Amino acid sequence: MAAAYVVIVLLIIGLIFLFSSVKVAREYERGVVFRLGRLLGIKGPGLFILIPFIDKAVKVDLRTITLNVPPQEVITRDNVTVKVNAVAYFRVIDASKAIVQVENYLVATSQISQTTLRSVLGQVDLDQLLSERDQINERLQVIIDEQTHPWGVKVSVVEVKDVELPTTMQRAIARQAEAERERRAKIIAADGEYQASEKLSQAAAVISTQPAALQLRYLQTMNEIGSSERTTTLILPFPVELLDMMAGVGNLRAPATGGNGGPPAASAGG
Repeated sequence: MAAAYVVIVLLIIGLIFLFSSVKVAREYERGVVFRLGRLLGIKGPGLFILIPFIDKAVKVDLRTITLNVPPQEVITRDNVTVKVNAVAYFRVIDASKAIVQVENYLVATSQISQTTLRSVLGQVDLDQLLSERDQINERLQVIIDEQTHPWGVKVSVVEVKDVELPTTMQRAIARQAEAERERRAKIIAADGEYQASEKLSQAAAVISTQPAALQLRYLQTMNEIGSSERTTTLILPFPVELLDMMAGVGNLRAPATGGNGGPPAASAGG
């Protein structure tokens, strides 16, 4: 009976050793193996066997990680205080460096992203921050990736998500935009007046050479006024030629009368 108990105990111990020595890494995982504290290598994906109590494996996820950079208060180059947050996408490309070279690559990447965000945005103006977002994102990505490369971490994308401006600055920008729209509206109106004056000048030149065109335009205007259903205006055309004829008759009668309105003086005969 004692031998049977010993066999059972040995089987149990063997099963414990077996389960502790067999490890499985998923397709997106790698196992960094240490043997007696020294780096042995990278295992996986799939099944791999360790020596119990001698080997130790640390699993590393190789999938892309989304890192939300907390809001940072930044003073831009033109002394405007803004609150900016961002998002970074990175992944581990060397599992051994991510474990050996840095204590916690997630925390380290987050901290270096925050400091780089404050440093880069402090070197640009507010207008550049609002209008040149792509260049700033590219610059952030390059700087952060250079600093995390020794850790086996590849930063692929860094995007500035939101820029929170003070209330006073928002009102100032709104006034500036309104003034800019008014300026454009005045320029467009002035350009329209200039083009209209050119067309009117050309029309006047045509009418001056063809007097009948003025009469036709006069009749067309009367037709437009009288064609409205709500109008109560009655227009009686008065020919301009009649005024010219009356003016000519007055000029002919003026020499025939005397200065005091009496009959003309008779001339003395010889």
